[in-house]
Amino acid sequence: MSETTAETGAETKTLVVDMDSHVMEPPDLWLNYLEPKYRDRAIRIEPNADGTERLMMDTKELLSGRLAALGGAEHDAVQTFTDPTLTYLDGCPKASYDTDARVQLLDEWGVDKGVVFPTIGILWDKEDDPELAMAYARAYNNWQWDFAKPALDRILPIAHIPLYDVDLAYQELQRCLKLGFKGMFLAPEPVLGKRPSHPDFDPIWQLLIDANLPICVHLIVRFDRVVNLSNTQWWDITRERPDTVFSFGLGGTMQLIPAVAALVCDGLFERLPQLKVAIVESGAGYVRYLMDRLDEKYARFAATSCLSRPPSEYIRENFWFVMDPSEGSIDAQCDLVGEDKFLWGSDYPHVDSHLTAMQEVHAALAPMSEQRRNRVLGGNAVKLFNL
Repeated sequence: MSETTAETGAETKTLVVDMDSHVMEPPDLWLNYLEPKYRDRAIRIEPNADGTERLMMDTKELLSGRLAALGGAEHDAVQTFTDPTLTYLDGCPKASYDTDARVQLLDEWGVDKGVVFPTIGILWDKEDDPELAMAYARAYNNWQWDFAKPALDRILPIAHIPLYDVDLAYQELQRCLKLGFKGMFLAPEPVLGKRPSHPDFDPIWQLLIDANLPICVHLIVRFDRVVNLSNTQWWDITRERPDTVFSFGLGGTMQLIPAVAALVCDGLFERLPQLKVAIVESGAGYVRYLMDRLDEKYARFAATSCLSRPPSEYIRENFWFVMDPSEGSIDAQCDLVGEDKFLWGSDYPHVDSHLTAMQEVHAALAPMSEQRRNRVLGGNAVKLFNL
């Protein structure tokens, strides 16, 4: 796909950027990269007596069995969940941890650049020990830098920065940005009773503003509790397993819609109007609905709000949204919100992703004008990541 520049008439290649892909961390990442003083508390994979595996963090079991389903894009999804002989590594295609293989995959897909997020890194939290949490994150960031550095023209690394200690978070984000990371991963949940919009975190967000780079708010998984900022729990996970279609279909969306609303309604962008936020792995067809819903209530309750303008204006100015590959309403959302606010993501190589993601994206964007299609494919990522 190409377009012609108006100034010169020259044909230029359309930039294609996958906004949501993942690495599968090597099982020995934390054993190799964690500082020696923490190594006996490493995140690791251990065998169970029945031949299955369990994912451990310090002395806590995060997940037992079905570890292949943390990846699994190359397997049948149901088999990945049900076959006890599949291991974590069985769910890890080579492109999920090997730089050359990732670049080859991007070439095969016709993708110029891919943003990479963690996998095990979206599962763990360690708020009771901020120093250990940051040590885990430093180890991951160091490995991810080694993964991305040979191909920084193709791979856009995102720093994992726990917020349990603001000073530690500031230091690690500053280090990562100096290296060349292209943004920060943020879990959509309060931290030690404070939402990410709390003023205590403003120095961290100012680092990103100064670098002209975004916060990337990505869904998380907590196996010991339901993460749902609306305080509505449909399945008691201590008694029954949530329905798979329900949890995969709505788990991220029901985390990230409240997160967007909270960041806006708390007045974060009144204080930091230049802060950029990308909302990742929740779909994007809800954006105009959320804007209208918040604006309607703002019209009634503006006198009680800290906002000086309707919520929709901050959403339009400060947020970017990542569509799923086959999402069919993005052309309409571009009409309603702005064609400069949407991107796409494959979620590779997770069990609910598709190896045909690129074909699905092209099919979903086919009704768009060429200019709009090129923006969603990658043009909007240029401004978001200051490429």
